[in-house]
Amino acid sequence: MKRVLSEKECKNIVTGEITLAAVMAICAIAIVAVVVYRMFMSKEGSSSIPGGWKFSWK
Repeated sequence: MKRVLSEKECKNIVTGEITLAAVMAICAIAIVAVVVYRMFMSKEGSSSIPGGWKFSWK
């Protein structure tokens, strides 16, 4: 059942400040931070990124 809200009811609606996009962005940044940390802290290794990019260090 649908009904139109009054102006007073509309003003009482409170939304969350953290959106799904913000949560996903924070997760992506955390993953990149861990990968970069592991790359710089290891003495040797390799990594490949989609698109044909490959890195190796010793």
